[in-house]
Amino acid sequence: MMQPNILIIQVDELAPQAMPTYGNKTAITPVLNDLGARSMVFDAAYCNYPLCSPSRASMHAGRHAFAMRQWDNGAEFHSEFPTFAHHLKRAGYSTTLCGKMHFIGADQYHGYEERLTTDIYPSDFSWTTDWSNPIRKGGGVRMRNVVDAGPSIRNLQQDFDEEVGFQGVRKIYDLARDPDDRPFLLTVSFTQPHPPFVADQAHWDLYEGVEIDMPRVPPIPYDDLGPFDRAKHIAQGSHLFDLNETRTRDSRRAYYAMMSYIDDRVGELLNALSETGLEQNTVIIFTSDHGEMLGERGMWMKDCFYEWSARVPLFISAPGVAPGRSSAVVSLVDLMPTLLEFAGVDLPVATGQDGDSLVPLLHGQTDGWKDEAIVDYAGSGYPSPSRMVRQGRYKYWLTWGLGPVLFDVVADPDELQNLAGNPEYSELEARL
Repeated sequence: MMQPNILIIQVDELAPQAMPTYGNKTAITPVLNDLGARSMVFDAAYCNYPLCSPSRASMHAGRHAFAMRQWDNGAEFHSEFPTFAHHLKRAGYSTTLCGKMHFIGADQYHGYEERLTTDIYPSDFSWTTDWSNPIRKGGGVRMRNVVDAGPSIRNLQQDFDEEVGFQGVRKIYDLARDPDDRPFLLTVSFTQPHPPFVADQAHWDLYEGVEIDMPRVPPIPYDDLGPFDRAKHIAQGSHLFDLNETRTRDSRRAYYAMMSYIDDRVGELLNALSETGLEQNTVIIFTSDHGEMLGERGMWMKDCFYEWSARVPLFISAPGVAPGRSSAVVSLVDLMPTLLEFAGVDLPVATGQDGDSLVPLLHGQTDGWKDEAIVDYAGSGYPSPSRMVRQGRYKYWLTWGLGPVLFDVVADPDELQNLAGNPEYSELEARL
């Protein structure tokens, strides 16, 4: 069987709950809607760390973040951990990265033969969390993303994503006319809709007159917050600003507008793939590195284990795979073995892995699936390192030194009832 080409399209900070494919009624994303309709869509897909750099390293290496000493956005992605790009190159693929990947450290390739753009963020260690500062990033810089939300003539993210889209499209045409007959891995990674919540005027205007949906769970008073949520509230500087209804609505409108911008860029990539005929033998994967709270519970950004932060969209369109939906619990570490199975190569025995191939799920085979996702966090916001496990319908998380949290996310999708300590769930809690 001929090895398929692989196109990975990754965006930054896109919560699946904000997408029409997952039930949202506000976002205008016709290209992604169409891609979802011809893909296997995963309804319970998680990142393995709700922060950019550790999530992307974990996804590439197929390992949980703490297993690779990935503590926060300032932790080096060590070259001792091979990535799916290494393995696919060894299996005969050309490997190209276009756009953001937030690799920290000297190695800016991690198995890719070429990078078509710079990264949007520096690769140094200035991102490391300062644990000596009790409120860490409490200066309110991040909440400026909400306070200053709206349209703009131009900003850094628009400049970057325009180049990423252009280079990605041009690379597809180059691959089509290149005499090199190797299959390709092309990863195209945009930075939007990552904050700041600022959109170009044209996409902001798309939502003129559109009723912007508001958070399902309104802000929770500080005195009623648990220790996790209080820490995040202070670390982000939420106490320093009036995050009122108008600012929340403007931020959500800008977020949707940024999604529409990305939808246009994805459309250009898919159009090039179709025009060149490469679409017929290409696996297309669409995902994000983590979600975005988007004002749920009064929270913004990521940095926590709630569903809006930890879940990601995951579409897989592949030759021979019927479109549909999967309710299986999966995570981004599962992409490494999935890609290698598509390529028809075995993972070397000496290489540890924490994921399992999604290929059986793509064909409706659920027997033996572990139905589990593990998510780590040790960055700013929480008072100490934390881990979450989702098994089946239950989500359990523990932060060192604090009491546990247990949710039934099927019966309680808004995560309002902590079941930890309830005798009825004692066996489940002990196992998790």
